[in-house]
Amino acid sequence: MLIEIGHLSLIMALSLSTITAIAALVGSFYCWINWERLACSLVPLTLLLISISFFSLVYGFIVSDFSVRVVFENSHSSKPLIYKISGTWGNHEGSMLLWVLLLSFFASLVIWFGKNLDQRFKTVVVGVQTSILVMFLSFLIFTSNPFSRILVPELEGKGLNPVLQDPGLAFHPPFLYLGYVGLSVSFSFAIAALLLGKIDSVWARWVRPWTLLAWIFLTIGIALGSWWAYYELGWGGWWFWDPVENASFMPWLTAVALLHSAIVAEKRESLKNWTVLLAIIAFSFSLIGTFIVRSGVLTSVHSFAIDPTRGVWLLIMITFVIGGALTLYAMRSSEISSNSTFSLISRESSVVSNNLLLMVSTMVVFVGTIWPLMIEIVFGEKVSVGAPFFNKAFTPFMILLAMLMPLGAVLPWRKAVPAHSLRTLYPIFFLSLLCGYIAWELQNLHNLIAPVGIFLSLWVVLGTWNELFSRIKPFSSPASITVYRILNIRGSEWGKIIAHSGFGLIIFGISTLTAWEKEDIRVVSLGEPYGVGPYMLTLDNVSFKHGPNYVSTYATVIVENLGGDYLTTMNPEKRFFPTSSNTTTEAAIDHSFFRDLYIVLGEKQAEGSWVIRTYLKPFINCIWLGACILSIGGLISLLDKRLRIGVASKRKLLQES
Repeated sequence: MLIEIGHLSLIMALSLSTITAIAALVGSFYCWINWERLACSLVPLTLLLISISFFSLVYGFIVSDFSVRVVFENSHSSKPLIYKISGTWGNHEGSMLLWVLLLSFFASLVIWFGKNLDQRFKTVVVGVQTSILVMFLSFLIFTSNPFSRILVPELEGKGLNPVLQDPGLAFHPPFLYLGYVGLSVSFSFAIAALLLGKIDSVWARWVRPWTLLAWIFLTIGIALGSWWAYYELGWGGWWFWDPVENASFMPWLTAVALLHSAIVAEKRESLKNWTVLLAIIAFSFSLIGTFIVRSGVLTSVHSFAIDPTRGVWLLIMITFVIGGALTLYAMRSSEISSNSTFSLISRESSVVSNNLLLMVSTMVVFVGTIWPLMIEIVFGEKVSVGAPFFNKAFTPFMILLAMLMPLGAVLPWRKAVPAHSLRTLYPIFFLSLLCGYIAWELQNLHNLIAPVGIFLSLWVVLGTWNELFSRIKPFSSPASITVYRILNIRGSEWGKIIAHSGFGLIIFGISTLTAWEKEDIRVVSLGEPYGVGPYMLTLDNVSFKHGPNYVSTYATVIVENLGGDYLTTMNPEKRFFPTSSNTTTEAAIDHSFFRDLYIVLGEKQAEGSWVIRTYLKPFINCIWLGACILSIGGLISLLDKRLRIGVASKRKLLQES
């Protein structure tokens, strides 16, 4: 019965969101206040209906209702409860239901936190947001109904993909979707601004917190996905340049560009055209990512669906949304004027350079991702574009971006005198260069990757904090004045400093890992010691254990130092799931700040020995620590009173209108 209620709620939500979109757009066009108020009042009700629908499906998974097709195909009665719940969105239908739930949720957030928004403007934003919701609800109901029944219910389900039976499924997709869908608000703000012809500093201040919120979620989601792949898939990597990984990375890069561009639009009344375009592009890449995951046009371990019918539907929707938005932009962009000019050497110019590097990097990822598809369509040949291409084509732009970051931070607005503005960076540059040179001399193999990475990471981190020290002048002012200056630094500035420091730490982690990682693959007999770096490892035992819904081949590896001192015991596994007849690899990882020791159990050999893969990964945890610091920096910025969601004060609104 609850499943039918969920299905009915979904249909009612489609009807209600259609009414909302019409009332909002028509009401704002004719300035019908009652229609505008009606539209805004219906948004939370739509959210309630979709929430009922979503939790009805969750309930179906919890009680293992195998009369529901999606539950039968993606669950099993023996699964632990957490995987039954997270399995709700571990499939195409359920994940799309989560998508529309979040779309409705963000539309409601605009209503709840946009009290200072102009009523007409807010109504148009709601109208655009609910129009997108109508399209996705239609797609869900007509092509991907999560409540479809099986005429003759099965006694047992097929089970969830064993790779997805992991806590990562509970956290990675929701955060990623919050980022994807969160960018729809920035998109809606951009379309509303084009329709009403209102693009000014207040608009930019409205856009920033919504973009920042989506970017934080995207950062967390991408980091969680990288960490999940690292410990679960057993290949020892943290990023594969998989098409779906790229699909999440492209809107992230664009959102970074949008955040910086919006700052210039707010503070200097410049780059307004470009900021609007970035808001459109950012969400467009989210939609493109949705198409890649669900159409089956590209092969990926992340793909949800391969149904061409769904792919056609998605392609039509995406074409309509993106094409319509870009057409509107082309028609109205000439009416947008900037009231500020700036010289070639200025903070504005540094932001422009930042944006160009980020967007060129995004296009590199985009071209590399879709190139195999284009070749197959045109020539009928299958090609692959892998990590070597992306690493060579993408990395130079990131190096240039890292070099630019400290420079832009010290330049004043409008016009700068380089000799005066950059003088505080000279010691930092030479110190960073010295540390890079020391790394070059100390390493066994003269590899440029680590020294360059160490130089760039120090340059970014020290250059970022240099801006703070330049403001507070701790060595030339009394302590009380220094403390006063620290306390009066805005939260958004602290957030910027912390986020940039996180980026520097990521550079350090990636470069040192790439240059100094050790890999050892060998056949090992029981009791046979072997050395990897500064460690001596011994395969002590291999046994069999039973899990909740799997059988595990469980190895015991003793780790000692070269002096014979015991350090730890590690237990790599191979798990066999009888329900699906699938086998997964569970790597054993010994974590520390300076390195990870990573062991994977391979296949048993004829003579009773085992294949063992061992990796020594220096500073790999700096990558995820840097991502955490990035997110914390974004959160601190978001908590700044000037950037609260709801944004501009009434006083500011009156001044700007």
